[in-house]
Amino acid sequence: MAPKDARLFLLDAYALIFRGYFAFIKNPRVNSKGLDTSAVFGFMLALTELLEKEKPTHLAVVFDLSGPTQRHIDFPQYKANRDATPEAIKIAVPYIHRILDAMGIPTIALEGFEADDLIGTLARKAEAEGYTTYMMTPDKDFGQLVTDKTLIYKPGRGGEPAQILGPKEVCAKHGIERVEQLIDMLGMMGDAVDNIPGLPGVGEKTAQKLLAQYGSLEETIAHAAEIKGKLGEAIRANAELGLLSKNLATIITHAPIELEEERLMVEKPDSEALRGLFEELEFRTLLKRVLNEPSAVVEKSVSQASSAGTQVGLFEVERGEVSGSSLRSLESYDHQYTLIETDQEIDWLVDKLLKQKSVCFDTETDSLVEIDAGLVGIAFSWQAGKAYYVAFPDEFEEQRSRLQRLKPFFEHPEIEKIGQNLKYDLSVLLNYGVEVAEPLFDTMLAHYLINPDQRHNFDTLSENYLGHRTQSIETLIGPKGKNQRTMRTVEPERVCEYAGEDADLTFQLKQRFEPMLEQAELKPLFSEIEVPLVPVLVSMERAGVRIDSNALNALSGSMLNELTEIDRKVQEMAGGQFNLASPKQLGEVLFERLKLGGKPKKTKTGQYATSEDILQTLVHEHPIVPLILEFRQLQKLKGTYVDALPELVHPRTGRIHTSFNQAVAATGRLSSVNPNLQNIPIRYERGKEIRKAFIPDEGHRLLSADYSQIELRLIAELSKDEAMLEAFRSGLDIHRATAARVFSIPLEEVSKEQRSYAKTVNFGIIYGVSAFGLSQQTDLSRSEAAELIRNYFESYSGIKKYIDSQVELARRQGFVTTLFGRRRYLPDIHSGNQTVRAHAERNAVNAPIQGSAADLIKKAMIEVHSRLRKGSYASRMVLQVHDELVFDCPENEVEAVSALVKDAMQTALSLSIPLVVDTGVGMNWLEAH
Repeated sequence: MAPKDARLFLLDAYALIFRGYFAFIKNPRVNSKGLDTSAVFGFMLALTELLEKEKPTHLAVVFDLSGPTQRHIDFPQYKANRDATPEAIKIAVPYIHRILDAMGIPTIALEGFEADDLIGTLARKAEAEGYTTYMMTPDKDFGQLVTDKTLIYKPGRGGEPAQILGPKEVCAKHGIERVEQLIDMLGMMGDAVDNIPGLPGVGEKTAQKLLAQYGSLEETIAHAAEIKGKLGEAIRANAELGLLSKNLATIITHAPIELEEERLMVEKPDSEALRGLFEELEFRTLLKRVLNEPSAVVEKSVSQASSAGTQVGLFEVERGEVSGSSLRSLESYDHQYTLIETDQEIDWLVDKLLKQKSVCFDTETDSLVEIDAGLVGIAFSWQAGKAYYVAFPDEFEEQRSRLQRLKPFFEHPEIEKIGQNLKYDLSVLLNYGVEVAEPLFDTMLAHYLINPDQRHNFDTLSENYLGHRTQSIETLIGPKGKNQRTMRTVEPERVCEYAGEDADLTFQLKQRFEPMLEQAELKPLFSEIEVPLVPVLVSMERAGVRIDSNALNALSGSMLNELTEIDRKVQEMAGGQFNLASPKQLGEVLFERLKLGGKPKKTKTGQYATSEDILQTLVHEHPIVPLILEFRQLQKLKGTYVDALPELVHPRTGRIHTSFNQAVAATGRLSSVNPNLQNIPIRYERGKEIRKAFIPDEGHRLLSADYSQIELRLIAELSKDEAMLEAFRSGLDIHRATAARVFSIPLEEVSKEQRSYAKTVNFGIIYGVSAFGLSQQTDLSRSEAAELIRNYFESYSGIKKYIDSQVELARRQGFVTTLFGRRRYLPDIHSGNQTVRAHAERNAVNAPIQGSAADLIKKAMIEVHSRLRKGSYASRMVLQVHDELVFDCPENEVEAVSALVKDAMQTALSLSIPLVVDTGVGMNWLEAH
């Protein structure tokens, strides 16, 4: 029997290791030897806090092993979609085992069983012996094991205390009557993390209703015949899948393992062994805590090399955690969402809104296309847990009238308006003539700056930062597809709950993100560039651009003839017929019939790899290869642009309205979709012809303004290389000047070919071009390319020093920044995989240059937009592509707007060398460019 007051803690090792690792994802802990210690440190902080606060009598850390379990045998796809384990965690696990051994804490693992099963088995055996057992984990699945004597211990984060969950808390969290029903719920819902399928179309709310009515999954299946509609069909058709899912989700409590009570007793650590390990890891202050030694120093939970030296708590470097047991459903979340339907109620709400300093709003519409969207309602929140939803009528004029009552709030210049992806909401309100006044706060953009490589969609942010799983829109309007309904068909009471939740949680996300922006010194970039750019992009998207559909249709016919002729030539060279569009058949022709390449690569499916980069290496081996590349390029242009663009012309405006994305590219660059206008290959003659089809309005001209060699100017500025700076100050042709230096010849003797080589190196050097890469892009041999790169770095020694210093900086602090403060985190900079590490090193050099160029053109766009509005010009900015802006200008404004744009772009950033902008005017985009 258990000793009096015996308290056994069973720790879910990998769940806590991953949790600790992600706490430092933006500021990895790296010791002086370059070892990423984030996961070890995060785990050890959690363990140390447990020992200090809870003082357990018995303790064990339970691990998973890599081998398959019965679940993998029953369902081979089980956990098949999990990402590869991060390098830092692979490093951490052996260290954690050594530390636990030095602390006298037993580790438990058993081949064929998961940690969950071992914890479940030990908890049941401990309960039978009279122990109170705490399962320390963030995993929701453990709720099925909870009793009065077996509890979940969920460690706190961000200064919040740990949570202890018993039967009452688990049932309240999941909306069930008995904890055993959690297994039924998991069987119904499935689990995307573990790749458990569940019943199609059954989410948390549906599962709760079914369990309330039938009690279990088995009883639900038994009564499936009486369940109406698609839900009943889905349950009947997938009954076996549901039962399999329940079996996969059931934690085993009879694993062949014994409760070794004496072994689990907490003992004194081996001080000397621990000291050696902690000194190697450089956890000096944490060592004092573990050994209970006095210390006046507070361990800083940031990278050893952080120049700021900011102190943050274990989980205050917020990434949040996607762990099921930490997620709140709407039903278990204490909230009050109020439906507003009458004019009198709206006037009351407006009075409240005008008294606030900061309010979140969220529009609900009947279309995802902004310029077509009609308002279904708007939700407002200025206090966590509370929201107000204004329902809108069906008629446009009545909607406009209702919005007029809310207009004083939207146009108030001192109230901050918060939203998630505000660009959409601002555009929808413009359909009714309402322009939302700054200040603005966009949570999507805030997170994009805080953690650029992660996902920024609302559902993910809510789960990661608030521990709240949001209501799926599909529960209201059905699954995606042609039969999906619109929000206008849903009862206002239900939309109120959905929209109120969006506004409430977005308001809460703002409270989380604002201090994080301040801490990372990102607030100026957010407030002065990203947020002010939102209304500029709204204006551009709504303006759209005209295209000549007849010209594109004619070009399509011409391209089809070309493709047919190229296909004929390829078949002739191949010595037989094959499908040129089939990678499998093409590989067989190139590598078996024509015997090209030394040792051809194969894909996972066993066929030959024929990607563009592979074909480029064969381009000089046989004339068939350039023809294949030309065929692919032509086919892509025809399908992606020539045939697609006329289909995207809006029937009401007669223009194409691309959508600009601010929160996609980690470099800070804008991207565009529907259509993607960033990737029209201007180097190809046919790509130029596509630009020819972009035309101005009648009586207008297109104006193009393009930064000249901006990336080279930025690398000169960042590297402070005097030779390159002087070339730009003198107004020299930088490629000719580079050629003169690397070939040691006078400027006037540089040949066209030499200038071309120098240009390739100039632009390739910031992408880490190698001798092999340079030889592939030119007709230089590898040794000639190596000599050219060597001469380049001798000529521009400042650039070589800059490259080396950037890599070293990234190693020390885990990120690099642009001239405007934008961060690019590089967690792979210490990877043991040379290829992965080299990629991170290239990004350390390239990201500040690309990112600064991205920030610069955004700043220029804001300034140009402002000047055009102040001057009441009719000209409109319609496109942004890389370093180029395109305007649709009335003929009588061309000269003035050209001067205005040029000045705004050239003065957007003060450098030690001049910024140069080239402008052109024409009857189409090609002519203007």
